[in-house]
Amino acid sequence: MITTKPNWNEYAEKAINGELLTLEEGLSVLEADDDELLSIMNAAFQVRKHYYGKKVKLNLIINAKSGLCPEDCGYCSQSIVSDAPIEKYSLLEKDTLVDGAKKAMEMKVGTYCIVASGRGPSGKELDEVIDAVKEIKDTMPMKICACLGILSDEQAARLKDAGVDRYNHNLNTSKSNYANITSTHTYDDRVDTVEQVKKSGMSPCSGCIVGMGESNQEIVETAYALRELDADSIPVNFLNAIKGTPLENMDELNPRKCLKVLALFRFINPTKEIRVSGGREVNLKSLQALGLYAANSIFVGDYLTTEGQEATADHKMVEDLGFEIEECAL
Repeated sequence: MITTKPNWNEYAEKAINGELLTLEEGLSVLEADDDELLSIMNAAFQVRKHYYGKKVKLNLIINAKSGLCPEDCGYCSQSIVSDAPIEKYSLLEKDTLVDGAKKAMEMKVGTYCIVASGRGPSGKELDEVIDAVKEIKDTMPMKICACLGILSDEQAARLKDAGVDRYNHNLNTSKSNYANITSTHTYDDRVDTVEQVKKSGMSPCSGCIVGMGESNQEIVETAYALRELDADSIPVNFLNAIKGTPLENMDELNPRKCLKVLALFRFINPTKEIRVSGGREVNLKSLQALGLYAANSIFVGDYLTTEGQEATADHKMVEDLGFEIEECAL
């Protein structure tokens, strides 16, 4: 247990030097008095600037298949246990997926994320995604991330061959908290999928959702797990408690806690893309811009079933910070 006031700049130095924060040090970030917040963010920015300068990566999600999911994830409006009044539809056609990429280009997006609900893709769904990916890669300088659930080795190889650059499969929470969130698959299932993605040659993207009843220690454990998994991109979501889901009454977060979480993930995963993801607007509120002193990536536009901030507002936020949107480089 840390009894003296932490030196946040020392945490930044440790991160830059490749040293891992101890559990106690990680907890000290999350449990720090709010008066320490600006000092913590300044230290996180030292690490972020060392590896990423002032560049910001933009990502866009297309909800390629909505609802109709047999999994029972308690946070998700698309799950079988959700009564949320969302639009439900089968996989979008290739032309619609390609048009989404064109719109992403207009919004200065570098990575286009094709996300489909469900345990995993059917053969027909995979074919449709692959056809769209091939056309996008042939016509646009766009990185593509797919998020289609659990894959077989063959499916992962086909996505890689088609040109998918990155595959997302979030751990979501710590191993010790996982059974409280879903029962239709396990934490180890998710780890195995990310390992499979790495084996295929696609870049692994895996992150978390904070605010689902986990302890501070479990947040630190999740940051450690993602470091061990060596995820290249780490989306940090903050629970947007959607009416009709089992977690609809969960309300544990405030903007200061969210900023401390982002700083923690930067200290523990200093070289990785840290992305402020779902729930950014409703949880960080007027402090959204401060998140980019730790994170170097955001989603623009809408999320899966919830609305996001207008892309032009995000562009302005980046500009007002004196930061720069990173152009896509393939």
